[in-house]
Amino acid sequence: MVEHIPLELPDDPKLAGNITHFARALRRAGLPIGPGRVIDAIRAVEAAGFSDKRDFYWTLHACFVNRPEHRTVFAQLFRLYWRDPRYLEHMMAAMLPAIRGVQEDRPAQAAEKRAAEALLDGAEAPQQEEAETADEDALIEVDASLTMSASERLRTLDFEQMSLAEMAEAKRMLARLALPVKPLPSRRAMIATTGKVDAARSLRQALKRGGEMGALAYKKPRPRYPNLVVLSDISGSMSQYSRVILHFLHAVSNAKGAGWAQVHAFTFGTRLTNITRHLATRDVDAALAAAGAEAQDWEGGTRIGACLEAFNRDWSRRVMGQGAVVLLITDGLDRDAPEDLARQMQRLHLTARRVIWLNPLLRWDGFAPKAAGIRAMLPHVDSFRAGHSIASLEELAGVISRPDDVGEKARLMTEMGTLQS
Repeated sequence: MVEHIPLELPDDPKLAGNITHFARALRRAGLPIGPGRVIDAIRAVEAAGFSDKRDFYWTLHACFVNRPEHRTVFAQLFRLYWRDPRYLEHMMAAMLPAIRGVQEDRPAQAAEKRAAEALLDGAEAPQQEEAETADEDALIEVDASLTMSASERLRTLDFEQMSLAEMAEAKRMLARLALPVKPLPSRRAMIATTGKVDAARSLRQALKRGGEMGALAYKKPRPRYPNLVVLSDISGSMSQYSRVILHFLHAVSNAKGAGWAQVHAFTFGTRLTNITRHLATRDVDAALAAAGAEAQDWEGGTRIGACLEAFNRDWSRRVMGQGAVVLLITDGLDRDAPEDLARQMQRLHLTARRVIWLNPLLRWDGFAPKAAGIRAMLPHVDSFRAGHSIASLEELAGVISRPDDVGEKARLMTEMGTLQS
């Protein structure tokens, strides 16, 4: 919920012009806003009045926001444009490097860098003032030999802190990232030039020649690939990460020669939604737009236990065949009873070949399994890994076929035992 502070407006605020400029900033930030919506917003504010700050926020919100993924950007732009008297300094600080002294006393919040870029619209960031030292003529040499390149920095940057340009480049990098999988052992055989002798086919060929045995026939195991089942949390705390990972999974599901038999994708917040057919659309923007329209609980609450129960009851037998690998993407912060969540996780684990949990909270060095939902889920996964950056997804691609990979599970299980004792 956005906090509303008093708005300090001049006697002649030219409100219609300000709303127009605000709409232009929203459009630069990615919201589909045309002249018609701007006119509707001006008329709506005229009808609703400007006496209450909360009413003003939600009036503009109703006119400009029609997709759940746009709420965060709107909230940040509204705070910067209308409510913060020092918004320009905050915007400049959000676009400068992380070390700026006292001006950069906090990291950029979700969508804040995108909001800053939209409002600045190409304005140059101010140059850092020269340090006031005793010897102003002294030269400071900086060794940049170990400085990361732009692409390397982008690989390790948190999805939540990316700007519009960085997010676009990250999506292009993810579209080229593969998620290979090795075939599973199979008892079915196929014709081969070498390998094990196929006695039955060799005898059938001999019978065609009057019982004379000619060249032997050979066979080899037919490759069998597993299904990939993705369960992605789209609640308020996970929506930005899930959106980027679904962009990556769209590329995986449409990649040729990736190996997966089928890719099934589900989203959950307060309810479970099957978006598999939408990922089959070749155009990624159309696919994710259709998936967003299908899932009505974007940026809502979280009921992991109830959604897993719905999956185990309605979809498990349909999609978990062929030794499916399950990717569970969530922060594990659940409102349901931990006992029910543990029971549903155990059932999911028993029906899957492997369960890999991607949790963006692992980006914190001091992460510990203190939440009840995380403690209930952790014993029933095979691998526990981070899922907050391109680098973490690249690591996932390298270990998804390794049955011995456990990620951070072993360490966290030890810490969980320490916390319980």
